[in-house]
Formats: sequence, structure tokens, C-alpha cells
Amino acid sequence: MEKNDIVYGVHAVTEALAANTGNKLYIQDDLCGKKVDKIKDLAAEKKVSISWTPKKTLQEMTDGAVHQGFVLRVAEFAYTDFEVLLKKAEQEDNPLLLILDGLTDPHNLGSILRTADATNVAGVIIPKHRAVGVTPVVAKTSTGAIEHIPIARVTNLSQTLDKLKEAGFWIFGTDMQGTPSHKWNTAGKLALIIGNEGKGISSNIKKQVDEMISIPMNGHVQSLNASVAAAILMYEVFRNRL
Repeated sequence: MEKNDIVYGVHAVTEALAANTGNKLYIQDDLCGKKVDKIKDLAAEKKVSISWTPKKTLQEMTDGAVHQGFVLRVAEFAYTDFEVLLKKAEQEDNPLLLILDGLTDPHNLGSILRTADATNVAGVIIPKHRAVGVTPVVAKTSTGAIEHIPIARVTNLSQTLDKLKEAGFWIFGTDMQGTPSHKWNTAGKLALIIGNEGKGISSNIKKQVDEMISIPMNGHVQSLNASVAAAILMYEVFRNRL
């Protein structure tokens, strides 16, 4: 079984079943209680077959991850076509799109998606190469947000930014030297680029940015975790739009 064809954990399994992406459900054979009944009923309603499986087998299927006794085989994650994502975003007043430039940690991607769902982000764009895609760890960390946020995978980020500019989006990047986030003018259509965990935004992409935004920091550490920085900036836009 391909590792990308499963999701696990109560939240991720429930959301995937509800979104009709489940094919087969594996439940730990000695589990009982309300959670089991709820997920079992949802699987029956969605006509997904159930296999009662020993804990050891579930651990092998998930490479020893915390599965809470539930593993669901799902259809390959369905990325949204970029043009479709753009059309959908343009129907919103002042949409915010998030562009992740070479993020490699699935936990970062998962928690960014979770915050994106909480702050009405219109869509997320990730590169196909040298970056993490939607994996079971991402699905679990996002606690089901992957079922609600359009995620597009593109071959060329630079061309994608050109298309966003043509569509009237302002492109913002994150940098140590930039406009402080509390002075950021968040009016209009925004695309925010979050750089790689270690290297930040790649230099060719930096050239296309309209303005760099920095998060004021007063401690001894030079930078924040990518998902925390992304969250602060998503909330800045969200706050200004409430």
C-alpha cells in the first residue's frame, strides 16, 4: 500500500469519510466505545467496507505513527487545478492566497493548512518539486483542513506569480528586513509567500515580490518557525478584514 494513500487518526479519518474520499477502513480489533460507533456508522453510510485489524498491523501500515486505532485507505489526494483555484479566489472580496516556496516539513504544512482554514484563506499553492506534498502526516496535522481548502500544485512558481500579477494580486514575501507586519497594508487581492524552513524565499522568486513583510522580534532567536510566521501573517490579514 502506498503511504500516501492512507490517512489515520480520528479527525483525519472522519473528515476524509465525510468528504467521500475513503475506500476502505481499518479499525483496531479491540477498540470499542462512542468514537468507534460514530466512525463505523459514518463508514456504513458512505458504503466504505470495514476491516477489524490488529494494532500491530495498523502500526506497520502507518510506520508507527499515532493512528488512534483508525486507518483509512483513500483515493490519491485531489489537488485543485491552479486556474480553478484562481477563479474561485477571484469570486471573493479581497482574497488571500498562500504560496509555500519549498516547504519540506509535513508538520509545518499541516499546521499552516489548519490556520489557513481558520482564517478564510482562499487557497494554497505549493511547488511540485523539492517540497512536501499532501501526505498522511500532513492530513493528520491539518485535522481535516485539507478537505476544505483548495491546494494547487504547480510546476513553476515564478510563472504562477506572473499569472497572479496579471489577475491583479499584490505579491508579498516574508523577510527579516521588511515592512513590520502591523503596518502592512492588507487591502486588495493578496498573495503571501512563505519561504523554506532554512533558506527562506528563493532568490529568483524574491525578484517578483512587491513588498517584503517582517514580523517584529525582540528576543535572541533570529527567526520563527515557518508555520508560526505564516499563522501570524494570516491572522494579521484576517483581523484587518473582520
